[in-house]
Amino acid sequence: QLQLVESGGGLVQPGGSLRLSCAASGFTLDYYRIGWFRQAPGKEREGVPSISSRGDYTNYADSVKGRFTITIDNAKNTVYLQMNSLKPEDTAIYYCAASVQEFDFLIPLIADEYYYWGQGTQVTVSS
Repeated sequence: QLQLVESGGGLVQPGGSLRLSCAASGFTLDYYRIGWFRQAPGKEREGVPSISSRGDYTNYADSVKGRFTITIDNAKNTVYLQMNSLKPEDTAIYYCAASVQEFDFLIPLIADEYYYWGQGTQVTVSS
């Protein structure tokens, strides 16, 4: 059974940091691109960063460039999202998603391009 499980969410003060993990089971990430998405109440799901199956390519939304870093550990079959300088507007449920990697440079931040999804982890940035 193909499964993605996110962890690492929580409550953090503005300016703080969190590291989210996305662990895959039932399949190997060696052949899959991964995207992190977030959805705040009343807002559409937003692509945050994405990464190619071997980590050679990354793609970041303008809203998180310079603050968030996505990495992949193929040996652990896990993708990480390091979030620094967090802002209240980063508050959302964060999801990781996967789909088959066709070309390394094709790592869109479009939810419809991914078909395996985790259950999400809540990130709240508040003082």
